[in-house]
Amino acid sequence: MAQGMYSYMRGAWRKPSREMLQPRMIQWRAGESVVKVEKPLRLDRARTLGYKAKQGIIVVRVRVKRGGRKRTRHKHGRKSRKQYTRKILKMSYQWVAELRAAHHYPNLEVLNSYLLGKDGKYYFYEVILLDPERPEIKADPVYAWVSTGTHTGRVYRGLTSAAKKSRGLRSKSPDLKVRPSARAWERQGK
Repeated sequence: MAQGMYSYMRGAWRKPSREMLQPRMIQWRAGESVVKVEKPLRLDRARTLGYKAKQGIIVVRVRVKRGGRKRTRHKHGRKSRKQYTRKILKMSYQWVAELRAAHHYPNLEVLNSYLLGKDGKYYFYEVILLDPERPEIKADPVYAWVSTGTHTGRVYRGLTSAAKKSRGLRSKSPDLKVRPSARAWERQGK
């Protein structure tokens, strides 16, 4: 059976070659942490997540530093088992990238995001943003929900796809929420 262009693009991004990503990542590391791009690099993934090449839809590349935020180590008199530092950040890198894009463009709403790649120091994501005030977005039945006013700040409220996954709201069965934990739901049933 013949395959389309997007299936070949998806196959190339499943295991990207070093020659494809390394020179780009060197440039991305030297540039700004939030950069507006003309068109998405992974067009197949962007189209899957709702991107269209029309006015009012913007794609932004975000660089996020790897490694969790750590609690500072105390100086005086504690229990020895409390001496180590712990991770504080409970959000995924993708959610952090979406938050930074939304903070950088406060008049836009985050639609979705996807991973471009990672190196030893950074993760790189592309975030799709919508302008709810554009007449093109208001007229489009697919995106008109953004303009209603009830969806403002959805990334800050944890309502994007990456945020819901990070919050534990993805479940295989539609009846069961995974949050707070599967064991908590088991205890509740007994």
